[in-house]
Amino acid sequence: MDQSIDYRELNERIAKQSSFVDLLVKGMDQTIVGQKHLVESLLIGLLADGHVLLEGVPGLAKTLAIKTLGELIDAKYSRIQFTPDLLPADVVGTMIYSQKTEEFDIKKGPIFANLVLADEINRAPAKVQSALLEAMQERQVTIGESTFKLPSPFLVLATQNPIEQEGTYPLPEAQVDRFMLKVVISYPTQKDEQKILHQNIKKEKINVSSVLKPEDIINARNVVHEVYMDEKIEKYIVDIVFATRFPEEYGLKSLKEMISFGASPRATINLALASRAYAFIKQRGYVIPEDVRAIAHDVLRHRIGLTYEAEANNMTTEEIVSEILNAVEVP
Repeated sequence: MDQSIDYRELNERIAKQSSFVDLLVKGMDQTIVGQKHLVESLLIGLLADGHVLLEGVPGLAKTLAIKTLGELIDAKYSRIQFTPDLLPADVVGTMIYSQKTEEFDIKKGPIFANLVLADEINRAPAKVQSALLEAMQERQVTIGESTFKLPSPFLVLATQNPIEQEGTYPLPEAQVDRFMLKVVISYPTQKDEQKILHQNIKKEKINVSSVLKPEDIINARNVVHEVYMDEKIEKYIVDIVFATRFPEEYGLKSLKEMISFGASPRATINLALASRAYAFIKQRGYVIPEDVRAIAHDVLRHRIGLTYEAEANNMTTEEIVSEILNAVEVP
């Protein structure tokens, strides 16, 4: 570890600066029962400035979670329901001719918000996907000949239903790679489901009041960048990503036939950024290997290509990431 850094002072500062995380979690708990991992993932996306793809069957509170987060941050929130007949103009906006001024006026679309919920994203055709791609990567939108910057913070939180394949368009690899995290949401426990049932039977209206401003999130992101990451942790992250590309070099010869392509350099960057954000959420001023392991599945599961052989053996990217984490030496 770097001796020039005062870890106690850094820890205290991070703990102080990250105190709002408890307020956000408490606010989310008012409407979202259980789903701790979902809430944590949304916060990581928010603090690490990365988009989040949520996958799960309908009715698991994906939309509600995103809407609640928007209310807690007092941020501009918009929802786009993706359908096969959606046009790029429905997302980014369009030019409308005004008879009054005899000129074209620009009407901005729902993408101009801090939190954008792209509901059932895999239902939209390729043209819409490419329009969203520019917004996600460049944080800007082109309408006609004009280019507009999107507001800051800007976060796309997309949902997709893994069951339905009818009328859906698989997301291109280039777009999937733009998502920092792909979070798979499972069913709640029996205890949690009983609590959900109880809440809905009582029909209590839960009012969520904002605890933060968008500027607070931008300030928090600057503090997240101060979270210390040792060179050994950096090497550990690079090793994990390289093991997805050259598994045989890490004693995982059996995986070579299962992986058609490994994770991109964007995965390395996102693994580091998300680890820092995770340490920040845990109110710690430095990253430990457990932080990397905690978010590795979410960062890597959508960035590894499976061969036909892997699919024939019912091998999943989850299992591949788990094997890699068990094989790569922990610093």
